[in-house]
Amino acid sequence: MTQPVLIRRDRLGEYLRTALSLAARGIPPLPLRAGKVPFGNCRACKGNACGGRPNMKNAGPCLCASVCHAWAAATTDPCVLTSPAWASAWREAAAVAYHPGGAGLTVVDLDDAAAIAWARETLPATRTVPTTRGEHWIYQGTMRSVNDVRDGVDLKSLMSYARWLGPGTGTMTDLPDAVRALAVKKPSAVRPAQPGVTVPALAGGGQCRHRTPAYLERGIAMAEQRITEARSAVHTTVYRTFLAVLSAHGPCGCLTETHIARLFAAAQVKGESPRHCTDAWTNARTALGM
Repeated sequence: MTQPVLIRRDRLGEYLRTALSLAARGIPPLPLRAGKVPFGNCRACKGNACGGRPNMKNAGPCLCASVCHAWAAATTDPCVLTSPAWASAWREAAAVAYHPGGAGLTVVDLDDAAAIAWARETLPATRTVPTTRGEHWIYQGTMRSVNDVRDGVDLKSLMSYARWLGPGTGTMTDLPDAVRALAVKKPSAVRPAQPGVTVPALAGGGQCRHRTPAYLERGIAMAEQRITEARSAVHTTVYRTFLAVLSAHGPCGCLTETHIARLFAAAQVKGESPRHCTDAWTNARTALGM
């Protein structure tokens, strides 16, 4: 009759030791319930009535001491991890997870053998951790977290959590552009100008100046910089930048999907969703009559 209690105590000690070890290395851990899901919010925080955690997007401060708000509960503070408020969670825990973004990391979660084969052909080698059915590839650097970027592939970094399955093997490398590109939704192609839109004639009848590589590249680079340097009103900045780019380079049809994808990527790094990028682009085209 005492065996289940002993097993529970052993697991409690094991999970808490793992969590404290991670915290000491700057990796914020949190407990998971059965089914690899985080603990639910307490009554005071149910439905985010408290306003959420200070590091959650569009949320205010939360002083709750319990294991609330999923990934945002992850912490490197040993006093919190060992507090009475967390004790019941550790007793019920089925696993330990961590917040990759809080540790400056990105996890490429590969669910099966096909996804692993794709990664080996496409992505640079890095530290790998075996999972139940696949592997975690861990890179140094953060980005937006997105699920189902392709079959069997999820990206876990900012505002997400990943199960801790050990330190893995191999040398960790910097987050490559090939991984960042997976999070960028392919934008719609630029539609041709409607008949009612007047495109100015070229002086001297020469080639469209937007087709000069240096001119177009400078315009796209300046737009990326404007979005990247936005410190507030990001939504408005993205829309106005899209509007300016389309006004200068849209009517003559010089913009390609590659150019648009660069703008979308810059906006998404600032926290914009793919849907907002698409909506902002569509609204800008509509405003210009394209």
